[in-house]
Amino acid sequence: MSNTQKSGMRARVDVKNPWLAILPLLLGSFVGMFSETALNVALPQLMKALHVGEGSVQWLVTGYMLVIGIVLPLSGLLTRWFSTRKLVIFGLCAFIAGSLISGFGVNFAMVLVGRMIQGIGTGIILPLMFTVAMLIFPPNKLGTVNGILALVIMFAPAIGPVVTGFILAAGSWNAVFFSFVVLLVIALILAIPFVKNVNQLTKTKIDFLSILLSVVAFAGLIAGTSFASHSGWTSPKVLITLLVGVLALIWYVRRQLTIDNPVLNLRVFRYRNFMLGAILIMIDFGMNLSVMYLLPQYLQNGLLVSVALTGIIMLPGGLVTAATSAVAGRLYDNFGAKWPARLGFLIAAVGAVLFAFVTTNSPIWYVILAHIIVMIGAPLALSPSQTSALNSLKGIESADGSAILNTIQQIVGALITAIVTSFLTIGKNSVNGSMAFKFTNGIHYGIYFTIALAIMGFIVALFVKDDGKEY
Repeated sequence: MSNTQKSGMRARVDVKNPWLAILPLLLGSFVGMFSETALNVALPQLMKALHVGEGSVQWLVTGYMLVIGIVLPLSGLLTRWFSTRKLVIFGLCAFIAGSLISGFGVNFAMVLVGRMIQGIGTGIILPLMFTVAMLIFPPNKLGTVNGILALVIMFAPAIGPVVTGFILAAGSWNAVFFSFVVLLVIALILAIPFVKNVNQLTKTKIDFLSILLSVVAFAGLIAGTSFASHSGWTSPKVLITLLVGVLALIWYVRRQLTIDNPVLNLRVFRYRNFMLGAILIMIDFGMNLSVMYLLPQYLQNGLLVSVALTGIIMLPGGLVTAATSAVAGRLYDNFGAKWPARLGFLIAAVGAVLFAFVTTNSPIWYVILAHIIVMIGAPLALSPSQTSALNSLKGIESADGSAILNTIQQIVGALITAIVTSFLTIGKNSVNGSMAFKFTNGIHYGIYFTIALAIMGFIVALFVKDDGKEY
């Protein structure tokens, strides 16, 4: 056996039980991604229980993703200052603490604070899962390992509303947060003996200005978009907040491109396929989350179905997502990225158009069909786009690219949720009639935005070149 073959069978860091070492991170990441969509079904109940409107309650979703988006870019820095084991245990403990605070919350502020603490935990655990996997598994097994990691990431948000529907049918919204704790405690018990320190502590210099700029930029953009849901897009408060966010983002990007040790290495955007892949991932993730956010609310407020039935209706779409995610990777191996991406966005657009025709009397089978079609298209486009983007990078730039893609997914997710909420509110207020009719009209406005995203994704996918060609 040659030295090259032997090296392909050796992990960079020798761990006796690599699957036991990665299992706590898998569980933590699953709960983190599950939590992104789990509350969508509970939002109508939370609005009543906490006495807040749509513009405020959506912060339980956007605030969570905002914190993840702020913490994720710091993952590389954190691994150079703190051991793997300490980071995993701290991340899991933060998530548990946040879940308990939200679960015992007696008002909106307390629940929101808990959600944002949860975001810290997810922002630490999620990138660590990929980093640790790359180190403790041999290169010849990384394809299988990454496939399992990707399946967890895609399946968790798809199944979130389904499980929440059943929990709400049997209990209250508080039980949703307590359900997180059960899996997280199991992950923590496993992390203490099995997670090993695999990263090297170099304690590189911290660029506090970059950290401050990223917080101001992302918070400004998401807060400004969220304010628009109840103040309107022309409100001075909205415009000023957005302007501050945009200016901070420009300064942040410029700084990352000029300093020696950037928080995020944005220079990887010089590779054509990485840039196109990142754009496609942003569009796809936004398209997927907009449907996952709107559908459970339409079912409960437009069709007036129970929360338990809401979960059952969304189950086929969740199962289809898992199945399509498993197949999409193989399609990339056989056909490259461009054809699966184009086909995926085209299929998703068809499903979104079907959603645009729903009424207060639409049959359940029609809603399930539209959901399944979208859930075939979204993962079909996502996995090849992500693989194409990362395959255009080599060496340490691959880690930089992974951190960037994880970050933009969370930031875009928070932005899209806020934007869709504003369209939902505009649509509701533009017609007269019953609350169910007004709410359904708001859903139409949100879905029009989803259709626009699908069309944009298809157009961008036309410019993707297969691997092996010039990037």
